[in-house]
Amino acid sequence: MLAAGAEAEPGEDALTRLTLESRAAWPAFAAALEAAGGRSVDLRRDGTLLIALSRDDVEALRRQQAFAAARNIELTWLSGREARHLEPALAPRVAGALLSPHDGQVDNRHVVTALLAAAQAAGADVRPHCPVTALDVDGGRVAGVRCGDTLQPADLVVLAAGAWSRELAGLPAAARPPVRPVKGQMLALRMDPEAPLLRHVVWTPTSYLVPRRDGRLLVGATVEESGFDRRVTAGGLLGLLDGAWRALPGIEELPLDEIWTGLRPTARDDAPILGDSGLPGLVLATGHHRNGVLLLPVTADRLAAQILTGQPDPLLAPWSLARFAADRQAPEPAA
Repeated sequence: MLAAGAEAEPGEDALTRLTLESRAAWPAFAAALEAAGGRSVDLRRDGTLLIALSRDDVEALRRQQAFAAARNIELTWLSGREARHLEPALAPRVAGALLSPHDGQVDNRHVVTALLAAAQAAGADVRPHCPVTALDVDGGRVAGVRCGDTLQPADLVVLAAGAWSRELAGLPAAARPPVRPVKGQMLALRMDPEAPLLRHVVWTPTSYLVPRRDGRLLVGATVEESGFDRRVTAGGLLGLLDGAWRALPGIEELPLDEIWTGLRPTARDDAPILGDSGLPGLVLATGHHRNGVLLLPVTADRLAAQILTGQPDPLLAPWSLARFAADRQAPEPAA
């Protein structure tokens, strides 16, 4: 989901500027990626619909609209009738909604496929069967990485290992990002792609629904402090389905297509860690929490430019590892 407008929250103004910048960069980024990789990423710019199912929900959305307006973020109020006109399958109890018209979505699986194809077309040596097991440090700077017993020399290493970023062997404590896994369970239902039950991304008070062009309807996602436990649980799925059904009763007729879990790489402040690690030869690109796909263009383009030119990027400056220097002596986050 490219929901920079819908997800703007109090206390996160700097992060919101970053996500809005990245959302704006997505159309050009997608076009370049598709041209380079020869694969579609299914970019859709339909907007995000946030719905209210109760009086309390209405009040919360009204506060969110006022907050967004103060920051020039466009959120349009819709009555329950207007929301159902936009999405007729929504429940009659929908009391109102906000439309974030400039939000969108891409198919993250297609994005990964396109990135792989584009990288290979550009001459990248992709080694999926030789996972990196350790960082090699020599004389106080990075000398390369180890794949099993093999040393791959490198002038520079970008650590972008998601929730596993702090687990890399050989990583000095001072350069280890304070990133932990936050589990998210999801499921997919199967719609008729010619007559989908839903066309917009919809946020309910307890879940979200994402319709894909191929007919899948994604329902997500739990937020669980469960370490690296990726098991799907009955309670997690029950909560997702209940929240989705209250907003979109027609899902009870849809077949279950897939269930899975993911591990979000989450820093102590829920914001990304980008740029200098303090260890010569090592750059960090991790800790994106729930915004990995949204922040892909900013992370890729601006971090690459910073690496190639050696010039710090003011937009990335707040997100370096240095912001955690004051609490380096704090206990390590739970694994």
